[in-house]
Amino acid sequence: MARDDTLKLGTFVYTFGFHPAAWLHPGSDVKGANDISHLAKVAKISEAAKLDFMFFADSPAAAVGHPEALARQPTKMNRFEPITAITALSMVTEKLGFVATASTSYYEPYNIARLYASADHISGGRMCWNVVTSDHDETGYNYNREGLDPHADRYARGEEFLDVVFGLWDSWEDDALLLDRENGLYHDKDKLHQLDHVGDHFQVRGPLNIARTPQGRPVIAQAGGSERGRELAARTAEIAFSLASNIEKNKAFYADVKSRMAKYGRAPSDLKIMPGIVINVGETREEAEVRAQEMVDHMHPEVGLLMLQEFLETDLHGADLDAPFPMDRMPEKAKGSEAMFAEVKEFVEQGLPLRELITHYARRHTGNGLTGSYLEVADFMQEWFEEEAADGFILMCPTLPASLEDFTRLVVPELQRRGLFRTEYEGNTLREHLGLSWPETRHAKARRAAE
Repeated sequence: MARDDTLKLGTFVYTFGFHPAAWLHPGSDVKGANDISHLAKVAKISEAAKLDFMFFADSPAAAVGHPEALARQPTKMNRFEPITAITALSMVTEKLGFVATASTSYYEPYNIARLYASADHISGGRMCWNVVTSDHDETGYNYNREGLDPHADRYARGEEFLDVVFGLWDSWEDDALLLDRENGLYHDKDKLHQLDHVGDHFQVRGPLNIARTPQGRPVIAQAGGSERGRELAARTAEIAFSLASNIEKNKAFYADVKSRMAKYGRAPSDLKIMPGIVINVGETREEAEVRAQEMVDHMHPEVGLLMLQEFLETDLHGADLDAPFPMDRMPEKAKGSEAMFAEVKEFVEQGLPLRELITHYARRHTGNGLTGSYLEVADFMQEWFEEEAADGFILMCPTLPASLEDFTRLVVPELQRRGLFRTEYEGNTLREHLGLSWPETRHAKARRAAE
């Protein structure tokens, strides 16, 4: 089906790449976790290819698990705080957007509103907040809690948290700053608003002490496959992440979430559905297969177990690698992402030997791995885009910068040749890149409605 928009593409960033053995890749910077120049290189590659943004996942805790595995898998053990990192990276780029994760469970709304507004000003309007409620027990122990709060409690807090942040970002109207030296007026007192929020979880007076940002307010991203997560995405999100394991499932997710937006007065085009996809690409499928297998060969079995048990949130240490998955260690339900848990459980129930399951998972993860020639990758993206299973993709590059360089060298030109991807940025802000509407403040809306 013909569309009048183009694909949106973002680079997913774990320091060395998405694959747990990425730090062993000869093209990686083994010191990159604490060297901003490594991430700056990834940012510049992304911007040169006209990608929409870099996306930083985060968990404010070191990973937990068997020490032998953790000593071989540095991704969550040593990495920058993402809001700090994206602010620094905005100084070495001009157009590229940045998405950083921060949890509603462990911040206060005023902190988040001020941090992201500051970063948005510094970057000239290129910031996005990925809203999460956190999904691993280890995080809670760093924030005066005994593990993870129940799912329903985290969502209730998160929903109110987001409403408060939106209210704070609406403190200043678009034209509140007068900057009138002649009359000595810095701002229009009638266009700066106190919030006075009192709710179940927060009491916040406001106003925010930083003005409206270059793109109105930072873009909002969210990942949530549960019923409550879908509803929150329809009400508030402008980027929604999903799994890319099955086109029919994603078409259903796409249609479901977008169909909910009208009741909130939102147009479907103001939400971009972007599945995450692990891509191994080459000139030919054979070349891509070799690259994918090289990474599997680098991975220690203990790291493979850690990778699998992280998503299932169960202890697999000591399990027989040549026997089927020990079903007595399968949790009854997800503590974190319900959609991701369901995908992994579906793999497990096939009865494969655990060693084979780990190898398969290392290649395809939760079914969202794609290995093939640049033409096959472009075909995949075109089909999902035209069939309205996706508005774009999060590129979960197995290694950084090598896999990203392969994608931008091979796939991006092919997408451009097909008219599916931009050749120049549409503007200066992330909101402009994504084709999102201007977020009018509640006070401007009320004034317009009264006129």
